[in-house]
Amino acid sequence: MSKATDLKPHSQAASAADVCIPPFTFDEYLELSRQFHSYPAPGILVGGFMVAEAQRYIPEGTLYDAISETSWCLPDAIQILTPCTIGNGWLRILDLGVYALALFDKFTGDGIRVTLDPVKLKAWPHIHTWLFKTRGKQEQDSDQLRQDIREAGASLCSVEPVTLPPTFLRRRSKGEIARCRLCGDAYPARYGAICRRCQGEGPYVNPLDVDEPQPRTKAIPVAKSIGKTVLHDMTQIIPGQSKEPAFHRGHVVTAGDVCRLQHMGRFHVHVEQECPEGYIHEDDAARAFGQAMAGPGTVPSDPPREGKVQIMSQEAGLLLVNEELQESFNLLPDVMVASRHGYTVVDKGKKLAGTRAIPLFLKKTRFDRAMTLLQDGPMFEVRPLRKARAGLLITGNEVFHGLIEDKFESIVTSKLLKLGSEVAETIITPDDSKTIARAVKILADKGCDLIITTAGLSVDPDDVTRNGLVEGGVTDMLYGMPVLPGAMTLIAKRGPVQVLGVPACALYYKTTSLDLLLPRLLAGVEIRRADLAKLGAGGLCRECAQCVYPKCPFGK
Repeated sequence: MSKATDLKPHSQAASAADVCIPPFTFDEYLELSRQFHSYPAPGILVGGFMVAEAQRYIPEGTLYDAISETSWCLPDAIQILTPCTIGNGWLRILDLGVYALALFDKFTGDGIRVTLDPVKLKAWPHIHTWLFKTRGKQEQDSDQLRQDIREAGASLCSVEPVTLPPTFLRRRSKGEIARCRLCGDAYPARYGAICRRCQGEGPYVNPLDVDEPQPRTKAIPVAKSIGKTVLHDMTQIIPGQSKEPAFHRGHVVTAGDVCRLQHMGRFHVHVEQECPEGYIHEDDAARAFGQAMAGPGTVPSDPPREGKVQIMSQEAGLLLVNEELQESFNLLPDVMVASRHGYTVVDKGKKLAGTRAIPLFLKKTRFDRAMTLLQDGPMFEVRPLRKARAGLLITGNEVFHGLIEDKFESIVTSKLLKLGSEVAETIITPDDSKTIARAVKILADKGCDLIITTAGLSVDPDDVTRNGLVEGGVTDMLYGMPVLPGAMTLIAKRGPVQVLGVPACALYYKTTSLDLLLPRLLAGVEIRRADLAKLGAGGLCRECAQCVYPKCPFGK
């Protein structure tokens, strides 16, 4: 197509004596409009001339897309007369409320915009009345209006060259298709962990998604609450000091409690009652959620406090979070779960997550939907770190020949000891692939189940560590990861032996990719290229003057 500045028609306009909307006569197009649109509306008739006018400026053989700037009638004219439809994605409706359209080259974005020109309508009062709605539809002369449109034709149009930005030239794609865990429908995975209808965005009335007022509860003045049982935990907040439940569900109010409640700003108390039919109390919902979410190495707290249940670690290890299931759960209305970052090393007895129902009484239909989703659980697991027998393979001519003192051994050893592992053997080799290969075999033969090799992993010509590892029988190598410092990290294996290659940056930086990957290896977590790719978001160390890792966002 010619550039947007070139406004020369490539075909002749229809003559006044032979009014047509190519490839149809006006009468043929009028009948097509009746069939396609249910009746020959003025908008679709005018739109036919607008499309025909735009096509005159499109060179033959050009592949083009279309835009309609209104959702009224005009899109149907485009679909009748061009290959562009809503279904194939070549027609897009940008409802700007303007009676205008554009046809543009799919690849360059250069095109033609045609508008219904209000100034030119002054010579055609019936068309002007129709467009500006100066009279009601019943007051308009439909037959004369159609006749005027036939006679006016493309003379009502104004034409201008346009260029569309690159965002309009992208091809439409559904992307990966997933199956909704709740309803089973297939949908584009980019919409989230469950389909948009199950997220409550469907256009249909669904009892599961309709927000209703909370059931009425019995609230009585504090002075009259003596001897009554409270319905839920009541929290007392002392700014800057504490936030904790002062009264728990099931507490029987005494005369001594009245003053304390009033000091807390409580002048009415919800008292115990039967749970309304069709609802679940917040404590019972949270208890059920916690039990379903807690996997190996974790345990839900009981009883619930302030309507919440905490997931606690039963042992020390690496926290694993089913992030897809967590996202799915949080997409549901009236429920929530918040957790620590996955792949965090935790001690025994630590808080990992918290879950609750948002309202005091949760609709049972929503509770059931949440529990159905949690059947895909558990959501949380703490996997213990094994006590590895590590073999250190330190490479480098300068270290091997004693030109500089090795620092790697002490750095790696301290990190292993901190995680409960030990260094069984250390070998220092020159930058020679055959020597490195022999060292790998020696460490494996001595029973090392983890080999950590250091240095020799950059693009320097003397860095032959990777070659030596391959010659030593190392396979399934993943080299390079989106972490700074640590971009040239290596993960591989030699039979059952795990192999981790640590680049030289670990000599300078206190925290590197080594700290992110070592716990995963010790926990037996499979590491794939997709797992490494996810580390890019959060994989940039801030290089703080005082390192506080892991109490920082690095690797999270």
